[in-house]
Amino acid sequence: QVQLIESGGGLVQAGGSLRLSCAASGRTFSNSLMGWFRQAPGKERELVAAIKWSTTTYYADSVKGRFTISRDNAKNTLYLQMNSLKPEDTAVYYCAANSDIPYGPSWHNHEYAYWGQGAQVTVSS
Repeated sequence: QVQLIESGGGLVQAGGSLRLSCAASGRTFSNSLMGWFRQAPGKERELVAAIKWSTTTYYADSVKGRFTISRDNAKNTLYLQMNSLKPEDTAVYYCAANSDIPYGPSWHNHEYAYWGQGAQVTVSS
């Protein structure tokens, strides 16, 4: 059974930093598609960042230059370093994964088969 367990959420002041972790078990996701989504109250879920292999990444325009996605294949863990946080970053953040390595310009929008339970990130002004 595949499980994705997020950790590292919390409350932080605007301008602060947080690092989310997503520990995967039940399957190895080395090099395959993984991503971070978020959903704020009353809004649709959106893709924040995605990664395939170790260096191919995608970022939503709203987080470019502030967030960094990375992975540790030895630990089967995905990370999201979030700096210069803004109140509009407040949301539940979800880790997602797929065993595929998709290609093409929209690789980051490929189906995500596995999802974590979510971690709350709250940024106060």
